[in-house]
Amino acid sequence: MLQLITAMSELGAGTRGSSLGYAAIRSASFRIQPKFFRSLQPRKVQTNNALLYRHPETPYGKRIRGIVRMYRRISAVVAETLDDGQFPLIISGDHSNAGGTIAGIKQAFPLARLGVVWIDAHADLHSPYTSPSGNLHGMPLATALGEDNLACKINEPSMVTRESWIKLKGPSQRVRPEDLAYIGLRSTEGPENDLIAKYRIKVFRVPEVRAQGIESIVEQVRSQMADCDMVYVSFDVDSMDPSISVGTGTPVPGGFEESEAKHLLELFALDSKVRCIEFTEINPLLDKGGNAMGSAAFRLLQNTVYRLQDRLSRPSNS
Repeated sequence: MLQLITAMSELGAGTRGSSLGYAAIRSASFRIQPKFFRSLQPRKVQTNNALLYRHPETPYGKRIRGIVRMYRRISAVVAETLDDGQFPLIISGDHSNAGGTIAGIKQAFPLARLGVVWIDAHADLHSPYTSPSGNLHGMPLATALGEDNLACKINEPSMVTRESWIKLKGPSQRVRPEDLAYIGLRSTEGPENDLIAKYRIKVFRVPEVRAQGIESIVEQVRSQMADCDMVYVSFDVDSMDPSISVGTGTPVPGGFEESEAKHLLELFALDSKVRCIEFTEINPLLDKGGNAMGSAAFRLLQNTVYRLQDRLSRPSNS
């Protein structure tokens, strides 16, 4: 059974508006499929977005203490959903929330080996020691890997930042580098490139996906994660090309077409190892196309839900 979870925190973003992502998707649904959310009521994670009215006190980890609280709240809801035998389908504000989702999966299954498929234009591998912006939406995978990347250190984070960063990473590594795969990656920075090279993290760029075919790429990811007990898929809408919409915080040219994103998501939705999927970074305040990104995200969400329902309704999954 599916459980929709909304975690509309935007504390980790550099621009405002991703907290309205679910509202944008829901608004689009009224035009495309008005009854869609009638049977998919969300469980809402409380946010700390009021902190956005305060000046960030930690420049190399902006609003990091609020994000520590978000990790705790998100992880508790995700873990409880999994403990109840349900499939968490998450719509979140900015991508920092995904770190809380990963923490929740590990809270529910502490001994499980978790694979992560990161469909995104960005690597999100920075730490407070390496980030040029201090925005936490560029750091969730570093918390999952437990990686400070001190070899590329450029910042001297405050004690508050360092203590909060330790809390975000948790007591042990949640994801092994060999169990991480990027799809659509095309905007990275030096410290992130160094980690990708150091750990030989698997990267499938857009031209490679098109040259080999989506089915082939998904099969390669499945093969890579054959020893994982379960897989989490995080879909950032900026993996798609800005020609679809600029309604996301950090659009990057050269991304996927909507049809390509749809095919990727449906193939992963049908994979029995995939136990959680997240949609993130929909920002209607940046959209110049009359909620174009909200509409595209809804169409992708709708198709993904239908594929998941097909899979979860099979007797073997009951």
